[in-house]
Amino acid sequence: MTLEGKKILTVVEDEFEDSELIYPHYRLQEEGMIAHIAGKEAGKSYYGKHGVPVMTDYSFDQINIEEYEALLVPGGWAPDKLRRYDEVLKMVQYMNDQQKVIGQICHAGWVLISANILEGKNVTSTPGIKDDMMNAGAVWHNEEVIIDGHLVSSRRPPDLPAYGHALVTALKKD
Repeated sequence: MTLEGKKILTVVEDEFEDSELIYPHYRLQEEGMIAHIAGKEAGKSYYGKHGVPVMTDYSFDQINIEEYEALLVPGGWAPDKLRRYDEVLKMVQYMNDQQKVIGQICHAGWVLISANILEGKNVTSTPGIKDDMMNAGAVWHNEEVIIDGHLVSSRRPPDLPAYGHALVTALKKD
């Protein structure tokens, strides 16, 4: 299955983990996907923990999530902010209900926790939020990447090659 022309959305807030946004964003474009970035404001630069800026294409309220095949949530400290936006939680819940790919890495699990979609799911994350994930009902594994149906999770930047491969594999199954 080709990914040419299919759309993927990454949600962002300040203090995202730079590589956890940039690597999958470009990796999926290499596969032919149309990759958009959304934040609270459209056309705004958001800055990663290490100073890398990304400009949003859209604001959360401009997104029609039904147009997307996948949703990515990068890690860093941004997930603690992203989980406070009802629009983001509704996007996560919609993608989960439709069994569309949701990629999360590092601290991004906090967003899925707040969206209440992890009960009984096999996942990984940074070990720092292992207890949070388990308290949300997830089965946590200390592995570089876990695919459970449409959920693709990974631990941290050194796992990005495995995460990128897993995202492409999951998207090509749809």
